[in-house]
Amino acid sequence: MKINKISVAFPIILIIISFFIAIYFYPVFPDQVTTHWGIDNQANGYSSKAFGLFFMPVLSVFLFFLFISLPKIEPYKKNFDQFKNHFQNFINIVFAFLFYVYLLTIIWNLDFHFNMIQFLSPGFAVLFYYAGVLTSHAKRNWFVGIRTPWTMSSELVWDKTHQLGGKLFKLTGLISLLSLLFPNLAIFFILVSVLFVTVFIFVYSYLEYKKIN
Repeated sequence: MKINKISVAFPIILIIISFFIAIYFYPVFPDQVTTHWGIDNQANGYSSKAFGLFFMPVLSVFLFFLFISLPKIEPYKKNFDQFKNHFQNFINIVFAFLFYVYLLTIIWNLDFHFNMIQFLSPGFAVLFYYAGVLTSHAKRNWFVGIRTPWTMSSELVWDKTHQLGGKLFKLTGLISLLSLLFPNLAIFFILVSVLFVTVFIFVYSYLEYKKIN
């Protein structure tokens, strides 16, 4: 599968902008910057300004090469081709999400403080929702989707698991938006819902496999 130029260009542009932002703000940033917040929205993690400014751009570079490498080393290339457009869209959304998180971190450390959880919630919602879209279209492969021993052993189990999993991840995205209204419950709306769906769909794939066999 070939990643088209548009889907590659968008992440590259965001990465370049991220490095420009890091270089531009480096002289004016404090030596110690906030890089982590607790569920109570209180800053509880700090790092040097070099790490705080350049970690996300560097991480994005590694992720970029990882994403464009997956189709090349995928054994089920024909299956991958069937959902390549959704995978390319997912790449763009992941990099947009990382850039959004990076901008929030920059703004916070410029002393414009806000409720970080509430501002992160829309980003998580979009990411989880489109993860559901990608999941519902994914065909059996080694890198993308719900890869359990039972989905990898049966194409029927793969399809049934991913149809249900796609719906549940979309629902998780919508539930994440509730964090905008109830930031104190964000740990439940975002983290707990994702963990529940992950465990549930893992068990579901096993039960479906047992039915067939």
